[in-house]
Amino acid sequence: MNEARRTGAALEVRGLDVYYGHSHALQGVDLTLESGVFSVVGRNGMGKTTLCKAIMGLVEVSGGSIRVRGEDITRRPPAQIARLGVGYVPQGRRLWRSLSVDEHLRLAGSMRSGAWTVERIYDTFPRLAERRDHGGGQLSGGEQQMLAISRALLTNPHLLIMDEPTEGLAPVIVAQVEEMLLRLGEDGDMSVLVIEQNIGVATAISRSVAIMVNGRINRIIDSGRLAADRELQQRLLGVGLHAELEPDVDVTVSGPEAKPAPALRPGGPIRIYISNPTPPTRWSQPVPIARIEAAARTRSTGVTRLEETTRRRREPMAVQTAGPPVVLVVGTLDTKGPELRFIRDIIAGTGLRTRLIDVSTSGRHSSCDVSAQEIALNHGRGGAAVFGPDRGAAVTAMADAFVNWLRRQGNVAGVISAGGSGAASLVAPAMRTLPVGVPKLIISSVASGDVGPYVGPADITMMYSVTDVQGLNSISRAVLANGAYALAGMVKARVDQRAATAHEAGSLPAVGITMFGVTTPAVQKIAAELRDDFECLVFHATGVGGRSMEKLVESGQIAGVIDLTTTEICDLLMGGVFPATEDRFGAIIRSRLPYVGSVGALDMVNFGAPDTVPERYRGRKFHVHNPQVTLMRTTAEENERMGRWIGERLNQMDGPVRFFLPEGGVSALDAPGQPFWDPEADAALFRALERNVRQTGNRQLIRVPKNINDPDFAAAIVSAFRTLFGRTGARRRLAR
Repeated sequence: MNEARRTGAALEVRGLDVYYGHSHALQGVDLTLESGVFSVVGRNGMGKTTLCKAIMGLVEVSGGSIRVRGEDITRRPPAQIARLGVGYVPQGRRLWRSLSVDEHLRLAGSMRSGAWTVERIYDTFPRLAERRDHGGGQLSGGEQQMLAISRALLTNPHLLIMDEPTEGLAPVIVAQVEEMLLRLGEDGDMSVLVIEQNIGVATAISRSVAIMVNGRINRIIDSGRLAADRELQQRLLGVGLHAELEPDVDVTVSGPEAKPAPALRPGGPIRIYISNPTPPTRWSQPVPIARIEAAARTRSTGVTRLEETTRRRREPMAVQTAGPPVVLVVGTLDTKGPELRFIRDIIAGTGLRTRLIDVSTSGRHSSCDVSAQEIALNHGRGGAAVFGPDRGAAVTAMADAFVNWLRRQGNVAGVISAGGSGAASLVAPAMRTLPVGVPKLIISSVASGDVGPYVGPADITMMYSVTDVQGLNSISRAVLANGAYALAGMVKARVDQRAATAHEAGSLPAVGITMFGVTTPAVQKIAAELRDDFECLVFHATGVGGRSMEKLVESGQIAGVIDLTTTEICDLLMGGVFPATEDRFGAIIRSRLPYVGSVGALDMVNFGAPDTVPERYRGRKFHVHNPQVTLMRTTAEENERMGRWIGERLNQMDGPVRFFLPEGGVSALDAPGQPFWDPEADAALFRALERNVRQTGNRQLIRVPKNINDPDFAAAIVSAFRTLFGRTGARRRLAR
């Protein structure tokens, strides 16, 4: 066989057929893996594990061919396939109970030398290093899975087949496996075919994902589209009839031999077969065809439609509301019914779909689309917690219930409400959970005052009602109509914009960057270096700035974070005027985004005019930034406290973390010759972080002998971010 043929695609499967007795498990499977990482997903029983076994020679192939790097391996013995450089991580782990972890690894590592060594395995999976002397039967399920993956990697294969590699793993280990697979794909030394149930992992590690249905490759779809479209995930991988899955127009199944799925006869009966009428075990014999035939069910399209209608009635509202965008008109219908219906009618008159939602706490029934009683059921303690005698407690409980209800809804295009302070308090928390960009409008008599408690970090628009929202008159009609038309205009413009840009390639991924005046040079340098590849969103670290950034992280609209300026922690712990909340870093922890951080402006606590500084701080070192802003230098003791606080949060981050410590000063004022230069205070901060942060390959503290505004420090930040972002999914694009 010539060399050109041997250096073809990493894996090429053509027309593959496998039977278990009379059950046709694989039906003409066509699949090509050129290089890198490729994912195959599908529901249980679709043939994914059989595909792995067929490639490894563990089941008999009835038809078709399998080539690895151009060489035909069809029907070869498993040992010969392994010697050709094909590794396998089987489902079920298959470990030796009597061998220790280290013995497993040393045995596998002796087969073929390469980049993966036992020492590298221990660096990648520190838990295995801790358990190196334990037997395979003494490990937890997650530890066994780590060992099975490691054993395959140590054979240094050219092609690695992984069947459910993240099954049974804790989230932190799943993140490590995901990062490892991304590195394998980027290194190019090993190609990987991953069979995976975890959609998040499958779409993160490969550009395209194959969907397997009833023993066939039903479609090959762009991973970005699959990750962003929950409805598509439900349709392809959720509960439903297998026969309902028909290829989309964007299918790119490889090869001219790709076989179309047989079409169903319209209106005729559907015969549904189950290849395993009884749960199989590893010792099960092939199921007799007579038993399969006896277990099959016949259903007509009429029955299908009836059962589909029944199912939809039982499904959550998020599924029922799929379809055209819907505008929610929300308020207390027991007191503001005419006004809310007036708004609803105007929006509906523009051609938009509307739903009228009641969040009253009186318990009285009103004519609407979603009643207060239905909303109340979404509270953790049910309606009894909402409809009580204490109005304040009832409003708080209803607000919580509405938050829970709104989170379950799909296709919400906008939300509008009208009322007084009580109504604003009821709807604002739920509005704040919606992604930035979804229009949100509150018409209220409180809109002329301090709206911060209602708006928070969200893009809520508040309109002053002029008169109280109590009855329809010439003034209230004009104001309410303006609000209704404004929201309708925002919704329509957003829908039109998304439709116009839907065909475009993915836009630049967004990166959130925190900045203060004393870290501006660094941020400007970082943004300039990244602007060709990223959309840089800069947030002023004034308390609400950090919250706004994390709000966008929570909404999925930021792909990575450069948290250069964490000064809001100073004000949180020392009582300044720009404090973070206790949930600072929470969105990063929950989202596992690539995170590059630093200690920018942790040398200062912010106060107002000098006479507003608390008495307990008299005698401290101050710098008057302007007549309305007074800065107080933090002490070594305060810096140590902040180091512990930040360190605890960094330890909770499962995503990739690089946290930089600028030894030359943490702000423009903390530099030689500047008023806040205090190397001892900075050293206390750095020591506290290094003592408290549990450093791993995924979480690192990095000292840089420069001031935070030095160009070399900015270059180090940019380099680290590019590395982390490329490693954890540079291919992910946001659908905006």
